[in-house]
This record gives sequence, C-alpha cells and structure tokens, in this order.
Amino acid sequence: MARVVRVRYENGVLKPLEKLDLSEGEEVEVVIRRRHDHAFGALLRRRPDLKPEDVNKVIEEIESEGIL
Repeated sequence: MARVVRVRYENGVLKPLEKLDLSEGEEVEVVIRRRHDHAFGALLRRRPDLKPEDVNKVIEEIESEGIL
C-alpha cells in the first residue's frame, strides 16, 4: 500500500509529521519530492478564481511531464 506522508528534515534526519503504522526495523521505500504548492502562490494571487484542486491538477500535469 502506498501513502503520502509529510516529513520535516532536521539535523540530517527525516521526521514524519504524523504517526506511521510501521513495525520496528521494517524497511520502506522513500521518494523525496519537495512541496511545490508555494511556487504557485503567485498564480493564485493573480487568479483568485482558481480553486486549490485546479492548482493541484496543474502541478500533477507538470510533474508527469518531468518538469518538477
């Protein structure tokens, strides 16, 4: 099962911002992706009619093209 978990990087360690349902010693795969929501703040300021889900759709399209 895949799931997205927000983490914070502190002192060389990724720290989850929510409880993880993992067993001690369990290995998982981690994909590092910076949050790009803030990059679209200017777009939302210029186009206040856009809904957050519209911006998320644009982000997903750009990511699928390998730009982000």
